[in-house]
Amino acid sequence: MLRIGSLELGLRAVQAALSGFSDRPMRLVARRHGLEYALNEVVLDRLILAHRRERLDPEDHPIGGQLMGSRPAEFARAAAEMVEAGYDVVDLNFGCPVRKVLGRCRGGWLLSEPATALEIVRAVMGAVAGRRPVTVKMRRGYDDSAESERRFWTILDGALALGVAAATVHGRTVKQRYVGPSDWSFLARVKRHVGERTILGSGDLFTAEAVKRMLDETGVDGASVARGAIGHPFIFEECRALLAGEPLPPPPSVAEQRAALEEHLALAIEEYGEDRGGRGMLKFGLRYADLHPMGPEVRRAFLGVRDVASFLRVLAEWYDSRRVWPPIVRQGMPSSLVAAGAAME
Repeated sequence: MLRIGSLELGLRAVQAALSGFSDRPMRLVARRHGLEYALNEVVLDRLILAHRRERLDPEDHPIGGQLMGSRPAEFARAAAEMVEAGYDVVDLNFGCPVRKVLGRCRGGWLLSEPATALEIVRAVMGAVAGRRPVTVKMRRGYDDSAESERRFWTILDGALALGVAAATVHGRTVKQRYVGPSDWSFLARVKRHVGERTILGSGDLFTAEAVKRMLDETGVDGASVARGAIGHPFIFEECRALLAGEPLPPPPSVAEQRAALEEHLALAIEEYGEDRGGRGMLKFGLRYADLHPMGPEVRRAFLGVRDVASFLRVLAEWYDSRRVWPPIVRQGMPSSLVAAGAAME
């Protein structure tokens, strides 16, 4: 079991907050393939205050709402709004490495300002007042300096002392962004340091085998799957099997991939309308293509998607179950990520 405060989860792999990706359609498709707990796209505290209540799908639970900002009072008011809106967990983003976020003293910038970070935690804990678990998302420091690591431990220890239910730690620094490997040995140090407190690890989780290896090697309580879940909702049913001691299921067939894509498209149209929903599926199609036995060709086809009709034409041509396709080969980091570089996580 993975415990986040009063929340008990049977699957120790969760879906991370991914700006521009982890919306309701992506979450629901993943839930139908074994996912149990997900976080929404990270949102600015001031936007929550401006738009007030968000609509949550009854099927989309348990769900965490991730907040980002720089001012403790705004964090606190937004956290209270999230509780009223029905989120099951309030998560605080102290890890985003995107330059425009850092330039506004948000996200990973707060790892260089322990006093401000802990003031935010204190304010949010007061506003939530025990009604929901509060968690934090961190990286292992702002950079590789000894001072940065000391600040990390100050924030982590302080947040736990203030009552946060869990911390998710990414094994890269903020300065690293997505370059180089995630340092899983640091995750092991964190878990040894906190003892029974709940820690989730993050970084380089592109397969179910990697999820299991992280849990086994580091001792963390859970694994936060970020980029590895984009276009790969099947990763969660694969994790569920491996973590239960069962054999890894076979890779999803072309027909199973098509069914997931069609469901994702239908949910996107329901959420955003046909025009925006169809255009928005391009970025997902490019990631789903990594599962296809003819991935490079399918990615090129998806690059031509401009609307629902063109998306359906790609499905008709490249996901035709009557065709004989080459064997599907599992891979580590998807080739689309290698080509495209870092995405927000």
